[in-house]
Amino acid sequence: MKTELELKNIVQLKYAEIANQSKDENASSCCGAGGCSTKVYNIMTDDYTKVEGYNADADLGLGCGLPTEFAQIKEGDIVIDLGSGAGNDCFVARQAVGETGKVIGIDFTDAMIMKARENAMKLQFSNVEFIKADIDDMPLKDNYADVVVSNCVLNLVPNKNKVLAEIYRVLKQGGHFSISDVVLVGNLPEEIRGAAEMYAGCVSGAIQKSDYLSIIEKSGFKNISIQKEKVITLPEDILSKYLNEEQITVYQNSNIGIYSITVYAEKF
Repeated sequence: MKTELELKNIVQLKYAEIANQSKDENASSCCGAGGCSTKVYNIMTDDYTKVEGYNADADLGLGCGLPTEFAQIKEGDIVIDLGSGAGNDCFVARQAVGETGKVIGIDFTDAMIMKARENAMKLQFSNVEFIKADIDDMPLKDNYADVVVSNCVLNLVPNKNKVLAEIYRVLKQGGHFSISDVVLVGNLPEEIRGAAEMYAGCVSGAIQKSDYLSIIEKSGFKNISIQKEKVITLPEDILSKYLNEEQITVYQNSNIGIYSITVYAEKF
């Protein structure tokens, strides 16, 4: 079994590669993981193009939801985006917080931070900042942010308890988060879970939905709710890379499911 550091290195290397791919290349793969299926983009991501604040240069096609739509961001808020990539959700959040608020994107991949800062410079935003750091060890003070958002990132982090504890720490009393992520219902075949490409591509780093919600509750959050949920159906051309025909049939006829959920919770 790989250590937390080894898993982080896998994700970091993969997303450094993804940062230098076009959106079209990422769109034809498993969250940018590498040539899985032309169908994956349509089933994994939500359409940002009509959202206020959307910036095409910052959209790498890597999300599995639209957390900023549900995050109840207000003008003047301080917002943190975990795993900010090229800045897509940060710029949408910036539209909501206006000139008087602030948005901080945190990512641990140099290439992503560089791309996000370039995009912010083009947009001439003075209140959007990108910090290179691990999201399970944020260089921010306690009780700092009004809102935390994240889009298909926590599933990639080995120690989810530590990330949720950090989110709780940096949120103000009365603050909240809205996070889109991939979760499982039932046991995904090991052939899929074990593939590093799928790990970096959102699926095999995911945990059971019940466990995911339990971690949030045990971290101290209240008023936990699922704001949006959709099933992710893996096409056969993906499954055939990891399973034989008999295994595919068993998998498709089982109650096992991969879901994208957007979860909301508050800190009191």
